[in-house]
Amino acid sequence: MSLAWVALNSVKGLGPVRFKHLLERCGSPDAVFKESRSSLSRMGDISDEVAARIRDAQTLARAEEQVNEAEVRGIRILTLADPDYPSFLKEIYAPPPVLFVRGATEAFDKHAVAVVGTRNATHYGEKAAAHLVKELTARGLATVSGLARGIDTCAHRTSLDNGGVTIAVLGSGVDHVYPASNRDLAEHIIENGVVISEFPLKTPPEAYNFPRRNRIISGLAAGVVVVEAGKRSGALITARYALQQGRDVFAVPGSIFSDKSDGTFNLIKSGATPVRSAADIAEVIEVVRHRVPMESVPSATRPPLELLSEAERAVLTHLCDEPLRMDQIVDRTKKVVSELFDILLNLELKGVVKQVAGQQFVRAGEFD
Repeated sequence: MSLAWVALNSVKGLGPVRFKHLLERCGSPDAVFKESRSSLSRMGDISDEVAARIRDAQTLARAEEQVNEAEVRGIRILTLADPDYPSFLKEIYAPPPVLFVRGATEAFDKHAVAVVGTRNATHYGEKAAAHLVKELTARGLATVSGLARGIDTCAHRTSLDNGGVTIAVLGSGVDHVYPASNRDLAEHIIENGVVISEFPLKTPPEAYNFPRRNRIISGLAAGVVVVEAGKRSGALITARYALQQGRDVFAVPGSIFSDKSDGTFNLIKSGATPVRSAADIAEVIEVVRHRVPMESVPSATRPPLELLSEAERAVLTHLCDEPLRMDQIVDRTKKVVSELFDILLNLELKGVVKQVAGQQFVRAGEFD
């Protein structure tokens, strides 16, 4: 494992997309550090500030400290060039260049389903999550979640209690488990699974880390099950990423009297597969490798235009056969990104829009 991988991964403002661009231009992380600051700044999307951070002598020094500490703590560092890097995750847009791993990497070899939901779960939500995870485990499937309170915790615990394999993805460094109440759970997970993070060691659980880590949760799985979620739950962000990555999205029907069911209700209304058992999930993900291309699906299977909401129709009129980036759609529709994400999520679930690359969208055929 090259020290340069860890060094670049820790550069603030670089991110996995720019990291990838640097690798494409320079050939390797080691070659990046042979470039001058001015040369790096001329590489299009690399700002002078980021170039300065790369060329800072402390960047490699701090990376060496991380590598040494990881070795002492028994933390494995995987890079995109490592044969043990999760192959399913490598397929997504902007895969993490570096993963810090505690536990057995053999967990990555199992077919997995992500189980996510609200931190403030109801008794019904926890019971539903436990029911599904117990059945998924019996079928030999691993579970993936985010080690948060509520549904995530229930998913991990149920998997362990039933002899299953579970993967926890953190929004902090793997040496900084959050919430603190789940530190013992994390230790139990590494005995039969893994705890992973793309964030450097000692990274605190900053709020903006969690939406980013959600793409890893969905990226490791063949499908994502949202058990219980409010209208603005972070679990819905995981569902969006799942759609972008070509994964299946499932939702558990909930009480019509609970606001914790608003998010799952909207997912089902928009086309997510409703589930009551692991069989509902397994029937879909078992054919994930044989998915019928959208182009070959008859147009009659798509909803007529009048069944779309007014907002969905308004956005759809701006999409065409040529891919549009998110910023272009924002400019054309004059909508804020958060609202646009919700609308595009619904349109993807309904099969009328699809993503052909990272946050680039096209219409998925003709409509009545």
